[in-house]
Amino acid sequence: MKNFIFITVFLFSFQVGAQEELDLSYYLPENVNYNDDISTPQEVLGYVPGEWHVTHDLLINYMRTLAEESPRISIENRGTTYEGRPLLLLTITSEENQKKLEKIRRNHLELTIPGSGQLNTGEMPIVVYQGFSIHGNEASGSNAALLAAYHLAAGQGTEIENLLENTVILFDPSLNPDGLQRFAYWANMHKSENLNPDPQDREFDEVWPGGRTNHYWFDMNRDWLPVQLPESRARIATFHKWQPNILTDHHEMGSNSSFFFQPGIPERTHPLTPQMNQDLTREIGTYHAAAFDKIGSFYYTEEDYDDFYYGKGSTFPDINGSIGILFEQGSSRGHVQETDNGLLTFPFTIRNQFTAALSTLEAAHNMRSKILDFQREFYNNARNSAGKGAYVFGNSKDPNSAYHLAEILKRQQVEVHELAEDLQTDGKSYKKGTAYVIPKNQRQHRLVEAMFEKRTKFADSLFYDISAWSFPYAFNLDFNDNVAIKSAGNKIDSLQKPEMTLVSKSEYGYLMEWHNYYAPKALNMLLKENLRAQVAMKPFEAAGKMYDYGTILIPIQNQKLNPTELFELVTKISKEASIEFNGVTTGLTKGISLGSNEFRTLKPQKVAMIVGEGVTPYDAGEIWHLFDQRYDMLLTKLDTRNLGRTDLSKYTDIILPNSWGSALGKSETEKLKEWVRDGGTLIGYKNAANYFKKNDFMKMELLENDVKAKNVTFEERRDFRGAQGIGGAIFRAKQDRSHPVNFGYKNDEIPLFRDTTIFVKADSTSYNNPIQYTANPLISGYISDPNLKLIANTVPFKKAGMGSGNVILFTDNTNFRAFWYGTNKLLMNAIFFGDEM
Repeated sequence: MKNFIFITVFLFSFQVGAQEELDLSYYLPENVNYNDDISTPQEVLGYVPGEWHVTHDLLINYMRTLAEESPRISIENRGTTYEGRPLLLLTITSEENQKKLEKIRRNHLELTIPGSGQLNTGEMPIVVYQGFSIHGNEASGSNAALLAAYHLAAGQGTEIENLLENTVILFDPSLNPDGLQRFAYWANMHKSENLNPDPQDREFDEVWPGGRTNHYWFDMNRDWLPVQLPESRARIATFHKWQPNILTDHHEMGSNSSFFFQPGIPERTHPLTPQMNQDLTREIGTYHAAAFDKIGSFYYTEEDYDDFYYGKGSTFPDINGSIGILFEQGSSRGHVQETDNGLLTFPFTIRNQFTAALSTLEAAHNMRSKILDFQREFYNNARNSAGKGAYVFGNSKDPNSAYHLAEILKRQQVEVHELAEDLQTDGKSYKKGTAYVIPKNQRQHRLVEAMFEKRTKFADSLFYDISAWSFPYAFNLDFNDNVAIKSAGNKIDSLQKPEMTLVSKSEYGYLMEWHNYYAPKALNMLLKENLRAQVAMKPFEAAGKMYDYGTILIPIQNQKLNPTELFELVTKISKEASIEFNGVTTGLTKGISLGSNEFRTLKPQKVAMIVGEGVTPYDAGEIWHLFDQRYDMLLTKLDTRNLGRTDLSKYTDIILPNSWGSALGKSETEKLKEWVRDGGTLIGYKNAANYFKKNDFMKMELLENDVKAKNVTFEERRDFRGAQGIGGAIFRAKQDRSHPVNFGYKNDEIPLFRDTTIFVKADSTSYNNPIQYTANPLISGYISDPNLKLIANTVPFKKAGMGSGNVILFTDNTNFRAFWYGTNKLLMNAIFFGDEM
C-alpha cells in the first residue's frame, strides 16, 4: 500500500485540547439551500455529526424522522440482527417517483431479462445502493450517512431535483448495527473533554473482540455470496429485488493512509468480471477525484485491494451485472488521532465519506444510460455464453447438506430444479429427493459459474481475500458440472426441507445413521435427556439396510423413559433435526450384533471454548455460531483473562481456536495440562499446532517453507513474501472412514479449506493418519510451488493421548465462515467420539 499525505493542518472544527464548536457548513456543499421543515441531524441527535460517534439507536431514530418529514423517502424494516436491532432501508427518490416506485422497479428488472431491447434507458432512472460501515468500528461511513440522508431529504435546487428524478437510491445507513453500537459505546466512553490524539490512548485500543464484527464475531463483508447471516440475507434480498446498477461499500483502513476508491489492482480482477465493468468503475472514479480535489483531500486508486472474491460487497455486484465500488478512508478510530501525516480527525473522515457518497450519485446521474445499457448487455451475454447442459449436486446419505446449498442458490435468485430421476455418472450416484439440478441456460448463469468454478491458474499470486470458494466442495457434495438438461425435473419455486420417513415404533431399539448433517444435533438432544446412546465402531446390516461406521443405537430397555415416551421423543427429534430414525425388532444383524462391545456408550458432553485477547475472533465466532445456531448445543466461553481461576473440571471438552502471540501464559498452560491428564479432551485449531508442540501437549514435526528470494528486487519483496502465504484454497485429503474422526462421511476423500502454512508431517504408523493430504492435493485456489510440494502427504489432523485425556489438532478451519458445511462434522466427531480415537 502506498501512503499519501492528506490534509495535515487540522480542519477548523477541532484543536488538540478543548473541542471547538462544529456545524454542518463544514460538511455540506456550498450554494445549496435546505428545507427548514426537515430536521437537521443535531436537532434529533443533540449534537452535530462528528462530535460523538452515533449509536445505532440514534441513527435509526434520525432515519425514521427523515422518512416521516420528507416525501422523498420511504422506509422499511427488513428484519433484525441477532441482537434484535432493525435492518432499515431507506428508498430515496423524487416525490413523483415515490408514487410509482413499484412500476419503476419492475421496468428496471426487465433489463436483466432477454428481450428488453425495447426499453429506452434514456428515460429510465438508475438505481444506486449505498451501504455504510459493514465493519462496525469503521464508523465514519454510518456517521456520514446522517449527512447524506439529510442532504437528499432537504436539499433544494434544480441539480438535486434532477438527480432525484433520475435516480432511485437504496440507502442502507448501517450494514452492521450490532458492531456499530458496540464501537460507538467504546469510542464515546473514552472521549475526553480535551481531545487526546495520542495513538496509545485506550480510546484507540478496543477491548476484544472489537466492534468490527457482528454478534457472532463474523466479518460480514465476506458473506455476500454465502448469505449465512440475517444482515446479509436482508441486503441480498434487497439487491435481487432491485438489481441496482451501482453499489457502494464505505470502509476504513489504517490511520496513516489517505482515501482509496476503486478500481483496485487491475491484474487481481476475477476473470469472469467483464472489462466494461472495470472501465465504468474507472470512469466513475474521475468524479470522485474531481470531488476530492475540490475539497483538498488526497486519495489514491488502482494501487491496492482487488476484485477477485465475489463474496465482498465491492465485488459481489460485479458478477451480477452491477458495479461495486469500495471506499477506504484512513481511520481516526476515535475522535482525533496523531498520524504520520498530522492530526486526523473524525469529522474529516466523515466529510470524505460524505463527499464520496455524493460524487457517486453525480456519476450515476451523468452516466445513467451508459450504465443501464451495460446491465442489459451483461445479462444478454450471460445467456448467450451459458451453453447447454446443467450442474447436478447431492448427497444420497445427507439430504440436508444439499438442501442448504440449494437454499443459498435460491437466495441468490438462481433457478433450481429437482432431479428428474436417479442418476449415475462419473462413478457417483445421485438420488431423486437428495440432489438438485441447476440449468446453465439461465439469467444467473455467470453467478452460478462463479460459485461452482475450480481455478488453479492466476494472473497474480496475491489476493486480498480467499482464492477459492467452490460451493459443492464446501458442502462436500457429489457434483458434476456437465449433465444433460433432461436430468432437470420440475423447477423449484418454494424450497422445502427434506422430508424424513416417519419413525416406526420399536420395543427393541432405534438406529440413527451419522451421515446426516444434523446428526450431532439429534444426538445432543438425546443425551440431554440422559438417555443411553451408543456408537457403532463397525458397519453392519439390519433388516436389509446397511449401516455405516458411526451409526447411533438407542436401546429401549433400561432407559428412564418407557417405550411410548421414548418413541414420542424420537419422533419429535426426527422432525426438529430433520433426521431419520429406524426402529429395529432384533439384535441379530449381519456384522456386529446390537449387543456387541463394538457399540461404545456415549456420555453427555459439556463443551467450553477459550476466547479473549490473543484468540482470533472470527474463528471463535464461527464455532460459537455452529454450536448455538446449527446444533442447539451449549458452549461456555472462557475468557483468557479469567482462565487461571476457572474451574475446568466441569467440562468434558475445551476448544482452543486459532490464536496469536501468548494467548495463554505458563500457569494457564499447566492448568490445561492437568485438566487433560484428568480425562479432558483439548481440541486446538491452526496455530494451536505451535502452542501444542512448544508446550509438550503433543509431539509432531512441522515442515517449513525455506524458499529464498532470488532475482527479487527491493520493490518486489512484499509481493514475494505474500506469494508464500495461503490466503484460502481447497485441497483434497484421503479419509480412513473407520476412524471416529471420519464417522458420517461416505466417500474416501474430502475437500478441505486451508488458509494456513502449518504443515504437519505424517506419522510413521499409518492408522495414526486418518486424514491425509494426497500427493497432488490442490483442487482449487492459489498455492506457491514450494508450498504445494510441502503440503503433499502431510496431515491436517493429529491426535495424542495425555494421561487419561486427549489432545486433538486441526490445522485447517473446519467451520470457515459458516458456509463450509462439509467439515463441520469433524469437530463434532472430536467432541462426541474423542475418547474412542
